Amino acid sequence: MSDEEFLVDRRGPVTVLTLNRPEARNALNGNLIGAIGATVIEAERDPGIRALVLTAAGDRAFCSGMDLRAFSGGEDVGFSDTPENRAFQRLTRGAVEVPVVGAANGTAVGGGLEVLLGCDLIVAADTAKFGLPEVQRGLFPGGGGTYIAERIPLGIALQLTLTGEFFSAARGYEIGLINAVVPADQVLDTALGFAERIAANGPLGVAACKELVRLSVTDTAKAAERLRHWQEVVFASADAKEGAMAFMEKRAPEWQGR
Repeated sequence: MSDEEFLVDRRGPVTVLTLNRPEARNALNGNLIGAIGATVIEAERDPGIRALVLTAAGDRAFCSGMDLRAFSGGEDVGFSDTPENRAFQRLTRGAVEVPVVGAANGTAVGGGLEVLLGCDLIVAADTAKFGLPEVQRGLFPGGGGTYIAERIPLGIALQLTLTGEFFSAARGYEIGLINAVVPADQVLDTALGFAERIAANGPLGVAACKELVRLSVTDTAKAAERLRHWQEVVFASADAKEGAMAFMEKRAPEWQGR
């Protein structure tokens, strides 16, 4: 799938999604949001897709957030109740079934940072800046930014959201928000490296880890309930047996996802 504003590139078990509006600092309009949501839905239906990488074109910005011109013109920018918009909203909450690696080639603010917060891992260019400046405009980060304390210490989360101040990629790495900071020309390759390592693992085990680790910091009671579910599913699976056999036979496993 591709159009002028959104590109999809399948690389084996990894699919790369690219925001392609560099002239608008990759701001999120209705077309981009709908395309991201549609691609998420397709990825969740395709067992051959084991990971997603979300990046952007250009070197000025990963994403500057909502396209205010589109919003002021009455365009639907993700608020209507459609399957695509719901899928996009799940992405910003980290609830996509497929692991997602964010590749921030440039600055991400407001809704752009909220999209990254929904990714499971984040790789950032060493020149990138980040921030949730909504309070400086009389608003608040209503697209998932207020959940930032799930990923960083509460005091720092409050500082960033209450002041709206910007922070560097190095600071993001220091507080545990960003997994790797590299030169801009290495961002995509580094993100692909993470995605490929994830995709090489047993898909059921990966799915269990993605859900349970997130629940462990948001809903411990549900985490305990889902742990029992995943124990029954994963440890009795064909993949569990294949993983053990491959280890003993010193070969790469052949996963079936069941």
